[in-house]
Amino acid sequence: MGGFARVERNALADTLVRVGPDAPTLCTGWSAADLAAHLVIREGRPIASMGIVVKPLAPLTERVQNATKERVPFEKLIDRIRQGPPPWSPFRIGPFDTAGNTFEYFVHHEDLRRAVGDRPRELDEAQSDDLWHRLRRQAKLAFRSVPVGVTLVRTEDGGGRRQTVVAKAATPLMVTVSGSGRRAGAVRVRA
Repeated sequence: MGGFARVERNALADTLVRVGPDAPTLCTGWSAADLAAHLVIREGRPIASMGIVVKPLAPLTERVQNATKERVPFEKLIDRIRQGPPPWSPFRIGPFDTAGNTFEYFVHHEDLRRAVGDRPRELDEAQSDDLWHRLRRQAKLAFRSVPVGVTLVRTEDGGGRRQTVVAKAATPLMVTVSGSGRRAGAVRVRA
């Protein structure tokens, strides 16, 4: 395992240590301990984590996540995050780790950082490009259940170009989310 996913995994673990288990996150109803338990079961309990994507199994995922949070000390959850997925996890394989964890760890790290008042980070150009590339590929899946249309706009990239992807086309309401990846984005609603 390496690359941006590994960097974000370790940075998130450092932030979890800094803020403690009761810190808020931007994930509604979750504390830092909930987030840590989520990440541990996502990589280490494949059947239990299916509720993340298969909604009828969400109660199972929630029960296992809550039990993990209650039974495993917060420091141990952080250690498991730092160690990476267990040997049997597909996320242990470099390309799967990169594909499945780069966004997961970056977004959850920002969920935690911003909830405790940290400012958005300055990303280097390669990291910003990597995140935009992944967002473009995953946008249709990520926004499939939102009730409005969504257009994503990267207002600048390394070459000074504006890039756009329609994540979900819908009328009469389209929401445009824009930003550079290095600064906070703006949202514009068009009916």
